[in-house]
Amino acid sequence: MPNLIPDESGQATAEYALVIVAAAAIALALILWASSTGTLSSLFDAVVAKVTSYV
Repeated sequence: MPNLIPDESGQATAEYALVIVAAAAIALALILWASSTGTLSSLFDAVVAKVTSYV
């Protein structure tokens, strides 16, 4: 009797790859937006100021 169920052995790997690509695209868009508006530098300055206040 032939196997009627298609082989899905690589399906999970493909889904993980798509999720990683989507997450990377969202992260890149966020970084580009934050760096163009100056939000990234002000956030970095605030973090550095907070860390140096503990030293």
